[in-house]
Amino acid sequence: MRGNLLDLAAVVAIGAAFTGVVNSFVSSLITPLIKAVCGGQTQFNDVYITINGSKLLYGTFLDALLSFVIVAAVIFFLVIKPLNHLMKRLGRTPEEDPVRECPECLSKVPEAATRCAYCTSQLTPTGSGMGD
Repeated sequence: MRGNLLDLAAVVAIGAAFTGVVNSFVSSLITPLIKAVCGGQTQFNDVYITINGSKLLYGTFLDALLSFVIVAAVIFFLVIKPLNHLMKRLGRTPEEDPVRECPECLSKVPEAATRCAYCTSQLTPTGSGMGD
């Protein structure tokens, strides 16, 4: 349990640091490039709409949205996709154990089970998980 907790703490710390880097990247490089192409304000945070004397700062929201999209893309393409590929290559998939419903309590039990783990009723094996 301790190893998993330390791994999770390390991932959270690295993720927070990475998010700070991406936020800086967006506000320092991406946003000025967008403004250079489109023209306009010098700071994206200064972009707003005034409605009845209230300022709606949509530039700040766009900065945060860009940061989120970049972080999500990096996590997806550099963590999730390679991990799924590795798991498929190792032959481990989430649907590894076929299940069926217990006729008595309607809970999910392994297909090869002869007794329900929840209500302990006797089950007839289906044969598909028994090495046919």
